[in-house]
Amino acid sequence: MLMFDNDPRRNAAWQAAQQWRSRARQAPRGPLGGLKLIVTWLLFGLLLIVGTVLGLFFLLLGWAMLPIVRYRMKKRLEQIRAEQAKDAGGGYHYRETHYRETRYRGNPGAGEHELLEGDYEVRDDERRG
Repeated sequence: MLMFDNDPRRNAAWQAAQQWRSRARQAPRGPLGGLKLIVTWLLFGLLLIVGTVLGLFFLLLGWAMLPIVRYRMKKRLEQIRAEQAKDAGGGYHYRETHYRETRYRGNPGAGEHELLEGDYEVRDDERRG
């Protein structure tokens, strides 16, 4: 007949618990151990408080900068719209000259062959209908 051994000392969990007990008994006791524990908790709490204060500070700083950033973006958008309106108001010659000046500013004459001049019309493709 096969016998099962129920000895708790062969159990891995029981052995781990015994090791924890022995380590706990070896830990320094007395006023020095308690003092280390209190100082550790105080430093941890202080670190949490400092982190929270810094987080709130940067949140408020971001909120304070929102109107300034919005104002700058609004002014930039107005400037872009004004430039587009000025470009739309000019004739064909103005737009062509402006294109050449802005595109080939550093090397005049480099893009002369890239610009196709003339009148173009769009034809309906008979295959679509």
